[in-house]
Amino acid sequence: METSAYNQELRAVGQALEARGISNFELKTRLGQYVVSGQPDKAESLLTLFRQWRNNNWQRGECTVTFTAQDINQLEINGKARRKKPGLLPDFYNVSNILRTIGAYLDGKNARLVEIQKRPLTLTLLYQASGGYPEVEDRTIVSFYQTFIELHGKRARFNRF
Repeated sequence: METSAYNQELRAVGQALEARGISNFELKTRLGQYVVSGQPDKAESLLTLFRQWRNNNWQRGECTVTFTAQDINQLEINGKARRKKPGLLPDFYNVSNILRTIGAYLDGKNARLVEIQKRPLTLTLLYQASGGYPEVEDRTIVSFYQTFIELHGKRARFNRF
């Protein structure tokens, strides 16, 4: 996986995790792949339970999913087909938007992602900085909100032309 496209790649992975009902997970990069381990969220409503069942994701327990470059490309194509009104501000707390924002953050640092551990309110990032040294950041998810707003503003300006 190239570091110049983490925002797009991680958004696609996030969309796949949302479809599986997984919002807390451990994501690792391994030989050009993303390997994600997580457990589907507990269904809080009958509608959520039905969606999980419909998506063949109603079983409980830890699952591991591997995403290759081909998987990412297909997820991006599928995601573009489902996108709604591009001018609206999306929900920051969707897994896909959180991961896209983290990807843009890493792209801006020209860093190589090693691992993300996402929990309900916080996350831990492990990446290799451009200087070659590994760095670890423990942060709240909301601490990325300003990056998300700036990223959306850039996309909105770009899409107008």
